[in-house]
Amino acid sequence: MAGFRPSVILVFALVGLSACGGRFATREQPLETFTAEEIYRRGEFELNDEQYDDAARFFGEVERLYPYSEWAKRALIMQAFAFHRDRDYENSRAAAQRYIDFFPADEDAAYAQYLMALSYYDQIDDVGRDQGLTFQALQSLRTVIERYPDSEYARSSILKFDLAFDHLAAKEMEVGRYYLKRGNYGAAINRFRVVVEDFQTTTQTPEALHRLVESYLALGLTDEAQTAAAILGYNFQSTEWYQDSFALLTGQGLRPEAGGRDGWLARLYRQTVRGEWL
Repeated sequence: MAGFRPSVILVFALVGLSACGGRFATREQPLETFTAEEIYRRGEFELNDEQYDDAARFFGEVERLYPYSEWAKRALIMQAFAFHRDRDYENSRAAAQRYIDFFPADEDAAYAQYLMALSYYDQIDDVGRDQGLTFQALQSLRTVIERYPDSEYARSSILKFDLAFDHLAAKEMEVGRYYLKRGNYGAAINRFRVVVEDFQTTTQTPEALHRLVESYLALGLTDEAQTAAAILGYNFQSTEWYQDSFALLTGQGLRPEAGGRDGWLARLYRQTVRGEWL
């Protein structure tokens, strides 16, 4: 099954199904009387008809009735795909994991691992929910990237990894803004600091630096506010967040510039702007 493509396979799913499908439609026969290929083709037929639950059932029957056949091997990965299309993510993961366990060296093991990652990734929706699924998606996507770096699924996994990583940073920002609006500046700073230090490659970093400027100014810590703005200006000068920070500082007679030698922002400034790591 080299070069497995569910979408491509479905194009051919109807070939030869008039006879096979007719047998299933017109005769009440136990599945045991059909060949592995006939049951498999029926699964393809149901999949093509978007009857994903039925498709998964027929693919499962191939594995049950003909466990050591080549058709069972094909059916197992197709069952994982059918479950995923049916949004039955738990069963999709289970089928994909069985494929990896049984056929770890097979070419389609990369696709099975990718399906497992998707089963977590596709459940990530709004920022406000618990982020446990996001962490699981990141771990599974990393497995695809590291274990199958030359597969066609590695590139897609990298893109999804970046999006999931950004999702985690967005959660930190959401909590930080919550604290900031309520005047709990210390707690807000802790959240924004996490974004700047641990999620610095995400799209959330410019806003996090700006919110640090706001928080430090509210506490009267002008050196920290100026340093945060200096880092923001060096890395993201063209953003609206820098413009807002610049306006806040100049409104108080201050400018974006590094202040002092102590503190985490001063160290970050020396590293990112001056290139001093010691």
